[in-house]
Amino acid sequence: MKVHPDVATDRDAEDKFKQVNEAYEVLSDPNKRAIFDRGGDPMSHGPGGDPFANMGGFSGFGSYGGQGFDIGDLFGAMFGQATTTRGPKSRVRRGQDQLIRTKLTLPEAVFGVTKPVTFDTYLVCDSCSGSGSRDNREPVTCTQCNGRGEVVVSQRSILGEIRTSQPCPACQGYGNIIPEPCPECSGHGRIPQQRTINVKIPGGVDTGNRVHLQGQGEVGPGAGPAGDLYVEIQVQPHDVFRRDHENLEMVVRLPMSLAALGTQIDIDTLESELPDCPDERRQVHLDVPAGTQSGSRLVINGHGVPSLRANRRGENPRGDLGITMLVQTPTKLDSQQRDLLAQLAQLRGEAGPEVLTKPEEKGFFNRLKDAFSG
Repeated sequence: MKVHPDVATDRDAEDKFKQVNEAYEVLSDPNKRAIFDRGGDPMSHGPGGDPFANMGGFSGFGSYGGQGFDIGDLFGAMFGQATTTRGPKSRVRRGQDQLIRTKLTLPEAVFGVTKPVTFDTYLVCDSCSGSGSRDNREPVTCTQCNGRGEVVVSQRSILGEIRTSQPCPACQGYGNIIPEPCPECSGHGRIPQQRTINVKIPGGVDTGNRVHLQGQGEVGPGAGPAGDLYVEIQVQPHDVFRRDHENLEMVVRLPMSLAALGTQIDIDTLESELPDCPDERRQVHLDVPAGTQSGSRLVINGHGVPSLRANRRGENPRGDLGITMLVQTPTKLDSQQRDLLAQLAQLRGEAGPEVLTKPEEKGFFNRLKDAFSG
């Protein structure tokens, strides 16, 4: 309409209108359209009658097809033909997926748990069993669109009558009408409701992981198939242990004398917080060698976090438990303790501090930072 010679003011409007007419001619002729689809020029057959001799005559026009634009609908509307009807839409549709979040303690995340979660969703209406109609009466065909779900609207323009299809305002495009909608769901076949389900969470999950439950999301309109439910994990911090991928880390404060002499420590494991933990897994025995320095990390194998991928395969390999030693220097000494330390320093020849001329590869403060960082 913009390039019609009767209304357009551009100098090249007439040429553009000819191109539009040629485009319509190509689309309405299956043979010419086939030539165009193969890259030929259906309007100029070239030397020897070869339609592929002149290429690209409508290359710009062809790009409309990739944008979802149906030129046939446009010409149908311009020349008095109604656009293609798509039929009534269904009252039954799939429900949307849902995402909820749940908090876990570190033992629950490491070893797995079956946890109840409560969330708001849509469920099938009990009063109408999802039909949306009182007493399960059948919908009646819409008299305005005769069940098509669409009506044709005509408009007059300078080019003539333009006819377009629109959703029927009487039935909202469904093609039928529910005479007496269900009072509980107002004809939607579903109602908002709170739901609680038990979610089995495998061991080894971490913050950000999601558990996928197929068909546990909201019920669709008209009691349509339920969407999926995704449960996102949020792991709460622990007072003692810190997770580092598949390892658990902890810090033990060690008196200076025990660090020098060496000692043995019984450490409560993370499993000891589980109600059904076996007695043999409640504690681990750690031998601290004599001369242990502050920031040293000792490792106990097999007391870390199970591998999530291996757990899904039925295996159960676990990471390590890393224990960083924080040697404490006494701050309050009585006279007898001070004399004993002075005698020890004299016996060891420790007259003063030693200045390192070459820094260690990874010093104490870096190791201590690694131990406390989350």
